[in-house]
This record gives sequence, C-alpha cells and structure tokens, in this order.
Amino acid sequence: MGIGASIFLIALGAIFAFAIDADLGWLNLNVVGWVLMLAGLAGLLTTLYFWNSRRRVVAAPVQRVVAEPVAPVQDDRVVREEYREVRRPGSGYPA
Repeated sequence: MGIGASIFLIALGAIFAFAIDADLGWLNLNVVGWVLMLAGLAGLLTTLYFWNSRRRVVAAPVQRVVAEPVAPVQDDRVVREEYREVRRPGSGYPA
C-alpha cells in the first residue's frame, strides 16, 4: 500500500467515524471508520519503514584506474607516438 492509499483510508475512516451520523442497525459506521483509520495508519507506517530501509546508501569500494602514458618521455622528449583509429558501426565503412 502506498502513501496515497494510506492517506485515503485515513480520510475515509475519519469521515465515517466523525462526519456521518447514520443508523444502519446492523453496521456501526463509527467502528468502521476507526478500523479504516487504523488500517491506513498501519499502511502508512509500513510504507515509510520500507522507504527508509531502501534509501540507505552502501558505499562501494573505490577503484582507481591508472593509465600508462600515451607516449613515453625521456629527457623531455617524446620517444614514440601512437596513432589509433576507431571506427564505429554504421559510419559508412565496410565491416
């Protein structure tokens, strides 16, 4: 049951318990109203409990990626240069 349904049950129960003054003989609307309000309150507390437990964040271990330099350097000079060509599918080149 969500928050909206719980609030709806609480409001409907309050209407039955406090606003309606009808005598059905076999059904006491005051008791029905209190039961609906308690059911709505139980649903609201259960929903909030599960939302609170679901929102806890578990910290994942941090992984560091160390990349090798693209071009090795000796005495402030580039020793070797790399050239890469990446072709994406659907870019007009044959597969």
